Amino acid sequence: MRPLLTGVIPPLVTPFTVDGDIDADALKGEARFMLSKGVHGVCVGGSTGEGHTLTRDELLRVVTVVQEEVGDKIPVVAGIIVNSTRQAVLSARDMSKLGIKGLQITPVHYLFKPDDDATIAHFRTIAGETDIPIIIYNVIPWNYLRPDLLVRLMTELPEIAGVKQSQGDMKLMADLLLATPKDKVVLSAIDALLYPSFALGAHGTIAANPAAVPGVCVRLWNAVQQGDHKLGLEIHRAMLRFWNTIAGDNLPACVKHALSRQGAPGGYPRAPMPASTPSQKAAIDRELENVLAFEDAAASSARAA
Repeated sequence: MRPLLTGVIPPLVTPFTVDGDIDADALKGEARFMLSKGVHGVCVGGSTGEGHTLTRDELLRVVTVVQEEVGDKIPVVAGIIVNSTRQAVLSARDMSKLGIKGLQITPVHYLFKPDDDATIAHFRTIAGETDIPIIIYNVIPWNYLRPDLLVRLMTELPEIAGVKQSQGDMKLMADLLLATPKDKVVLSAIDALLYPSFALGAHGTIAANPAAVPGVCVRLWNAVQQGDHKLGLEIHRAMLRFWNTIAGDNLPACVKHALSRQGAPGGYPRAPMPASTPSQKAAIDRELENVLAFEDAAASSARAA
């Protein structure tokens, strides 16, 4: 049976008001927008969702809002970005009664890096406190987990369902895919290289590009699954040009702008993150029009059928 957490799983942005409060109505609208694009799941409280800025209570609130909005239509994953085992356990417990299907949990992200045994103990303790499958979010530059350590974690801890692999090193992605147990998943967060990730056998994606242009990413996923690599490469080229306009230290703000241009509520970034600059917006608008042409083509084909 295919694992539940596969395909295109956008990490939702968290819409904030100008004062930095959570805009729950906008978040509901964003969830409905994602459903309309045919995504296979959504993630709440990830990096694109500025999850590092959310308090424990705020994370519980946004996950609850999204889970209630999508119901059982698609699985919901909750992101946990914290710096201690205790904090992770408390947030995991918060999610236990919501009906979500996964937890996306980073290794600790502050300056001090645990050794391998401490990292395994960290995830073992969390896994012992929840029955929700765990996806390790391998994103922290100074605490980046090696493929052999990730495989050890997936092998020793059955509660770990897989890994979300970030950074741009396709060799590490290929090595991880080669060694991952058959019942686990590897999700790509290598935004610039989603097409080759899918072609290598990644089981899906949780990444910023799917948050910004979900319909296009669904079409890319479908093209690769159907063996249409000519189309996949064409979409890749358009998506890479688009990615180059949103990548940066204020990436969540740029994703929010891209969503707003498609009629989806994005809200403001939370201070001190700056909003997209006029030059960023102009570049995003230009490439957004180009990349959305692939989504429009897909919609036209569906209507014709």
